Amino acid sequence: MKLLILTPQFPFPPHQGTTLRNYNLIKGLAEKHTLDLFSMLAPGDDPRQEAIVDIVRYVVTSLQPQRTSGRRLRDLFTTSRPDMALRLWDEGAFKRLQQHIKAHPPDLIQIEGIEMAPYLLALAQTAGDLPLTIYDAHNAETILQQRAFQADLRRPSRWIGAGYSAIQTSKLRRYERQILQLADGIAAVSEADAEVLRTLAPGCVPYVITNGIDPHAYDPEIAYANPYKHAGVNLVFTGKMDFRPNVDGVIWFAERVLPPLHATNLSPHFWIVGRNPHARLQSLRSRPDITITGAVPDIQPYIAHADLYVVPLLAGGGTRLKILESLVMAKPVVSTRLGADGFPVTDGEQLALADTPTDFIQRCIALLQQPQEAAAMGRRGRTFVVDSYSWDKIVPEMNRLYHRSKRWGEK
Repeated sequence: MKLLILTPQFPFPPHQGTTLRNYNLIKGLAEKHTLDLFSMLAPGDDPRQEAIVDIVRYVVTSLQPQRTSGRRLRDLFTTSRPDMALRLWDEGAFKRLQQHIKAHPPDLIQIEGIEMAPYLLALAQTAGDLPLTIYDAHNAETILQQRAFQADLRRPSRWIGAGYSAIQTSKLRRYERQILQLADGIAAVSEADAEVLRTLAPGCVPYVITNGIDPHAYDPEIAYANPYKHAGVNLVFTGKMDFRPNVDGVIWFAERVLPPLHATNLSPHFWIVGRNPHARLQSLRSRPDITITGAVPDIQPYIAHADLYVVPLLAGGGTRLKILESLVMAKPVVSTRLGADGFPVTDGEQLALADTPTDFIQRCIALLQQPQEAAAMGRRGRTFVVDSYSWDKIVPEMNRLYHRSKRWGEK
């Protein structure tokens, strides 16, 4: 079958959640299908990467459009579409997509995430006979935005943000429902997300295709060079640091959890590892117990040499690849329940769960002071991931979704 996959970023190198999912799906699907790729290029993306060119028939790209703050403000009040539907829309890119489809008609078009959904909607309005369509919902976006609204509403200093999130939640609800009703097949990353999507668009039938990991790329037995220079214990968080839930989470940890840890003899240091640190993190740079690295070539050394991996997320949706990355490297993990949402984990078995500052502090201290128990938890976490979340187990599920799609018999 000839597949055309639309991605919001070029899927190589796979350096964070979206690209990790997209690259591994493309790599696995290419074993059974002929693949074409339409991708929006972020600054620094190189579409000539052999890892993609060698497995994809045609690569069509367009630069991600730039939107000014003024334009975003106008769009907030002048269009019914949510911000996520406007970020990557570009008329020139759409014309290139149309030309490619005309020259190389696909049997199936797969949309990776809501930011690429405008191209699906535009094709539905302009193409007479749309091929089979699959929407891979990386998140249940409406509930993610609603949680951001609820979190901001509790903090007077964030009430402007709460107003923005309230508007976006309303827009997203209508827009996400429209996508779900249009697509022939829907993938959700967890059963929790699938339930949200079913509620949002009654009658839609999401099929759960989880996020996954390549255990060989995250091998705790590899002798990675130690990136840490701190003599005490090292706690680490990894992620894209202009993503709001990540920013809010590390600030909460830095302000509410980290200071009490200094009352122990552990001498903790918190490492925030990830590209594009947001301006809101600037105040943390002056703290001697925190290091913000920015982009790093590989996150594996930072996870491998950490004493504890923390996931202090208070908002968000979907499932977090950072959970899989830390568990598969046999690291002890402390996470909020929301941070581990979507994974069938048991508190104290594969990781430790804590939602309040007091509980988070206690779970961190317990694991740091009992390294043998922490190591045993880490081993159980790796087994959990290898058994259920390897890509060779997940990619076949996408093929099953194609056959379950509502118009499969017509193709």
